[in-house]
Amino acid sequence: MSSSFPDVKTIAEQLSAAQASLKTRYREDASAAQLVLTAHGKVAQEKIACDVETHLGTTRSGLHPATGGDGTLACSGDMLLQALIGCAGVTLAAVATAIGVVIRDSKIDAEGDLDFRGTLGVDKTAAVGFTAIRMTFVLNTDATDAQLETLKKLTDRYCVVYQTLAKGVPIETQFVRM
Repeated sequence: MSSSFPDVKTIAEQLSAAQASLKTRYREDASAAQLVLTAHGKVAQEKIACDVETHLGTTRSGLHPATGGDGTLACSGDMLLQALIGCAGVTLAAVATAIGVVIRDSKIDAEGDLDFRGTLGVDKTAAVGFTAIRMTFVLNTDATDAQLETLKKLTDRYCVVYQTLAKGVPIETQFVRM
């Protein structure tokens, strides 16, 4: 292992210490763990776009080129896959740290199958939305096959975005006048 790579045991101890009081609190008071996360945006109709607020600034999402966009704006389908990769990557890092597996380098890819006839209303029988999503993790690690299987199992189990997509959740939409 490279001497420039941080000691995974030290990182694990720091992560455990950072989470210990939270875990204790949530065990003692389950309602303390129940949070509502929020996201905000604003329609930019003149651009056929939506400005999505993030803590790093605003991201403008627009139409994918397969639906008439010019490719200069973020596509929300791509953003969904990016959110999946981000969540799965963070979850993998935490799980690997907790079980003492060093990941020296990695690449995570996600791809999803879409039939744009559905979203454009060309074919009413064509699905709107992803019909399948695949993720591939390429890891530079000395982990055993058993450890890799544990990493996969726990990453899938604890990744919020993965579980939300895999299980599906009810979504309520309402329109209110300003």
